[in-house]
Amino acid sequence: MNRRPRSVYSYGDEPDPRFSLANERTFLAWIRTSLALVAGAVAFAAVVPDLPDLARGASSGALCVGAVICSLAGWKRWRHTELALRTGAPLPGSAPTATLAIATAVAAAVALAWVIGTIW
Repeated sequence: MNRRPRSVYSYGDEPDPRFSLANERTFLAWIRTSLALVAGAVAFAAVVPDLPDLARGASSGALCVGAVICSLAGWKRWRHTELALRTGAPLPGSAPTATLAIATAVAAAVALAWVIGTIW
């Protein structure tokens, strides 16, 4: 079989397809989250033009950093989980969810400050 990446598929035994497919669905959820963070970054940059440049840049930047981390973490988690399934090793721990939570919280705090500032 010539499946890629070889660094994953050349090890161990073929696991139950249900486990591999569940692992793939989890990876796709990480990618969807990454795309949502990119969309949020674009929204901050384009939809909220009267937000100060520094706040808009900080929010968009935090969301973009979160998107990069999310996509890379999803790949890393998929790879480590697939290797664990193939070799019978323990499943890996959680991906860097705290970093994503912080990036999202920064953007949400800026948005909240903007909303409160426009109301008062």
